[in-house]
Amino acid sequence: MEQASSSRLHYAWIIAGVTFFILLVGAGIRSAPGVFMVPVEQEFGWSRSSISIALSINLLLYGLVGPFAAAVMDRFGIRRITIIALILLALGSSLTTWMHASWQLTVLWGVVVGLGSGCTASVLGAMIANRWFVKQRGLVMGILTASGATGQLVFLPLLASLAESDGWRTASWVIAIAALILVPIVAILMRDRPSDKGLQAFGATEVDQEIEDRKQNPFRAAVDGLVKGSRSFDFWLLAGSFFICGLSTNGLIGTHFIAACMEYGIPAVTAASLLALIGIFDIIGTTLSGWLSDRFNNRWLLFWYYGLRGFSLMLLPAALSSSTFTLGLFIVFYGLDWVATVPPTLKLTTDIFGKQQSGILFGWILAAHQLGAAVAAYGGGVIYTMLNSYFIMFIIAGIFCLIASVMVMRIGRNALAAKISGNM
Repeated sequence: MEQASSSRLHYAWIIAGVTFFILLVGAGIRSAPGVFMVPVEQEFGWSRSSISIALSINLLLYGLVGPFAAAVMDRFGIRRITIIALILLALGSSLTTWMHASWQLTVLWGVVVGLGSGCTASVLGAMIANRWFVKQRGLVMGILTASGATGQLVFLPLLASLAESDGWRTASWVIAIAALILVPIVAILMRDRPSDKGLQAFGATEVDQEIEDRKQNPFRAAVDGLVKGSRSFDFWLLAGSFFICGLSTNGLIGTHFIAACMEYGIPAVTAASLLALIGIFDIIGTTLSGWLSDRFNNRWLLFWYYGLRGFSLMLLPAALSSSTFTLGLFIVFYGLDWVATVPPTLKLTTDIFGKQQSGILFGWILAAHQLGAAVAAYGGGVIYTMLNSYFIMFIIAGIFCLIASVMVMRIGRNALAAKISGNM
């Protein structure tokens, strides 16, 4: 097997680039409900809680599909499954333009887009990073994770502007076309593993072995991964903290931030731009987090990420009703921390469970993330319908983040204690 010369660009970076754009478009599509919520509510007269049901199902499936997507990609190939996922995203987004009942929103945006999103999520980034990189794996995962923020940055202001000027249906067609454009690019450039190009993973040595395809049933592989993970206290700590991560990001801020800003008199386009601005700082924070995860204790990184996020969320209501400067401070502070948790969480998962199992297990941990997101997406809508305010949800999310900062310090402790005990 040839190894690329040091003077030549390793094909792993091409794969990483293609994956970045897949995740970018997927993130843009997932961020759309935050822009569409108020226009759809006004056009059809549906309650915010009923709209939130569809968004909650979307976020839940986005997570639950992850471990099965990892297993199916192991069995049938990353390229093939990614193409199918992009087609699902395009179909779900475009067909919503003809809906006239809330159940159709649930089916199309909740189920169809949710299934497509689950295959173009962090689990895809994790598989690419683990298969194609030995050196710079943490950095690559940070960059791929930051693609979600880039998706917000690219799509949110555009979608909000289109929804305001031409209607939310035009915005839906834009994201559907973006997904379709990627299909031929993936078909031409994506490869399942380094050996398909006659290469080893970037930075691999002779002792590094490429992950082989699993030939067992994908459903069984995913379930076996969950069974194995459920026996480990570390798995529950990782999943529990990631549940809180999803609750405090995609579910609450990603879904309800624009609507919350509008309640304080901030126009929709401005609110979308603020959410996109969070994405700018997230690109910096998540990429830096990937670099840090290769060099520092990942438990301590997560401790600071969750703790600082918790304090920022509890201060958000005051920031929304205060000066532009105060809200700007929240945008910078929260943005740097938006999904900075992903690289150290993946690193801890790989270190504890091994590279062979990390894809599926990280998929289940991501499922917990999206379960938390679904709870916040639906819960935020219900609480707003009851109290006509998001204040309580922001405080609850902040408290949960502080709890997560304590939880993560226990990750890997049992394994370390067992190792020390075995050496005595």
